[in-house]
Amino acid sequence: MSYTVLIIDDDEKARQNVSEYLKLCDYEVFEACTIKEGKEYISKGDGDIIILDVQLPDGNGLDLMSELSTQPSRIPVILITGYGNIEMAVDAMKNGAHDFLTKPIEKLQNLENSILRAIEVIQMRRELTHLRKNQLQQNNFVVGKSEQFSTLFNQSIKAAKASVSVLITGETGTGKEVLANFIHQSGPRAAKPFVAINCAAIQPTVLESELFGYEAGAFTGAEKRKHGLMEIGDGGVLFLDEISSMPTDIQAKILRAIEEKSFRRVGGTALINVDLQVIAASNRNIKNMIEKGMFREDLYYRLKVVDLHLPPLRDRREDIPELIGFFVNKINMQMGKNVTDVSQDALKLLINYSWPGNIRELSNSLQRALLFCDGEKINTADLPLDITHQK
Repeated sequence: MSYTVLIIDDDEKARQNVSEYLKLCDYEVFEACTIKEGKEYISKGDGDIIILDVQLPDGNGLDLMSELSTQPSRIPVILITGYGNIEMAVDAMKNGAHDFLTKPIEKLQNLENSILRAIEVIQMRRELTHLRKNQLQQNNFVVGKSEQFSTLFNQSIKAAKASVSVLITGETGTGKEVLANFIHQSGPRAAKPFVAINCAAIQPTVLESELFGYEAGAFTGAEKRKHGLMEIGDGGVLFLDEISSMPTDIQAKILRAIEEKSFRRVGGTALINVDLQVIAASNRNIKNMIEKGMFREDLYYRLKVVDLHLPPLRDRREDIPELIGFFVNKINMQMGKNVTDVSQDALKLLINYSWPGNIRELSNSLQRALLFCDGEKINTADLPLDITHQK
């Protein structure tokens, strides 16, 4: 998406110098030499970002900035002045300026960096606006703008419509179950059950009966027949989370059930036919486990008809502003809050943090931030210490 920049400066040489540089950086640029001309552009929606001189022929740029800060669009304003001092800069930032630069701007790269930071703020605000209109993105699935995530999204849609087996890999907290849910809701099985089981959270001796069910008298304590998750999920999606923790003997049984679309309950003889889309997930390197004899190679290839890898959040930082917008909107509704913005310093910390807990940690951190946020903007003081004290 392209962004427009409005320069309001009566210094023609300085204005043209900045304009020519930004055009080379592929920005669409509008120029005004007075507050009146600038307002005309603003009223037409020209200018996603404003570069504003303080001293203008028909007024003070600080007054225009204060006026803009009260408008719903809250256009990021970069103040520039040849008469700047620290006190003026502090006052400007307190009153809503995105950045404050002194003239002449000798390093135009610094100006572009400031514009790039403003774009991050715009992206987050647009996401908040979009989500307020649509409440939640379809099926609660968060889509980033990064190319790798857009590819992942498109592959997920195709896997959903084809109803094929899917293997989702990625670190803890990257959203593997959320993606599995999205695939379920995006395909022809959306009206049927989504049945999930965490293979790492269930004792191996219990896992088989949870999956396949059992007949009365199959073992001590089996007083009556129990339907397994595969039977309960018939027609829908079976999500096998952390499948790398599944014992190899049960791996063999699940492979056969997937291939034959049938199974027998523990202690039973009757063959039960099922129609399932199987989605498995793992945070471990299954190929390494195959080499060590800890995972069946035939099951691995049976599951990975479509192989989807969720990248860690540290490798897709460009998606963080959009993710912040998504979660802030969601948490607003849960907590009854009305947080609409994140300060520039807080946003910088959130983007630069390494996120070892990935999206789950981001969501939890924003829950904490909104809990302690008393106004409409998240500030650095609202963030967890791990983020504010990062090295």
